[in-house]
Amino acid sequence: MIEIADVFRRFAADYLDAHGAAMPPSHRRAIADILDCRTAALGGQVWRCDECGVETFSYHSCGNRSCPKCHTAQTREWLEHRQAEMLPVPYFHITVTVPAELRAPLRAHQRDGYAVLMQATAAAIIEIARDPRFVGGTVAVLAAAGKRATIDEIAARYQKETGREATIFAGSSPGARPFGIHALELRP
Repeated sequence: MIEIADVFRRFAADYLDAHGAAMPPSHRRAIADILDCRTAALGGQVWRCDECGVETFSYHSCGNRSCPKCHTAQTREWLEHRQAEMLPVPYFHITVTVPAELRAPLRAHQRDGYAVLMQATAAAIIEIARDPRFVGGTVAVLAAAGKRATIDEIAARYQKETGREATIFAGSSPGARPFGIHALELRP
């Protein structure tokens, strides 16, 4: 099975030549760590069976949080926790595509650029959701990254008090300030 490290071995040098100067140091470090993970570059240890004398060599892991070899179990556990937090209402995940002309400035100014992008996205969601051809409902957009319980509480309270269905639109911006958008559609 092909691994992300195999892809990096083939393409990372060219990618870093083209974009490395604009990448955050943590991204460059993740690529380097994933390339080195469980290879001779990180060393390792020898395990020897006391009975038969067979030796097995085991390379050290990089431990980078972006490494799929090191954090598959933690990622799965994190996803299970997020799924347990979800309300029993329809969810929509919205993906925003940035025009090619804006990618370089966004890469260079991620914190501010993605914050503005999320604000524009929230405004677009509200505009589209109010149109009867699409959602046709009232939408509340909350900036509440890291405060998921608050959004769930709002939706549950709204449903309890009004008997109306709540639909949650959720999106976030990696690399930006701790900021996400959560649009809560409230309809009869």
